[in-house]
Amino acid sequence: MRFKLLIALVDEANTEEIMVAARKAGATGATVVGDARGEGLNPKKTFFGLTLETQRNMVLFVVEEHLSRHILECIAEKGGFEENPGSGVAFQVDVEDAVGLGGQIMCLMDEVGDKL
Repeated sequence: MRFKLLIALVDEANTEEIMVAARKAGATGATVVGDARGEGLNPKKTFFGLTLETQRNMVLFVVEEHLSRHILECIAEKGGFEENPGSGVAFQVDVEDAVGLGGQIMCLMDEVGDKL
């Protein structure tokens, strides 16, 4: 079984609904890293050196490769990434090897077993 790492950078207020959408699309879990910071094309507005933007979270999903694109699209749709510039970004990278996924693999076998 092969895996992808999906990384979503989302507004803190949208984190929970992004995670629910990913789970409905086939993700078996997630890790949330709080207080991520970034900058897009235009620098963020500041007030005496403090940014006026909402907090961001980095949400990490290790998912089976056959489900990865669908999950990525569901994340983007729920977060409105294409319609609302600056609302978030998500991307995927290959996972060369992973351990500790035994429970998820057993769960995924029923869903993607015929694609392997």
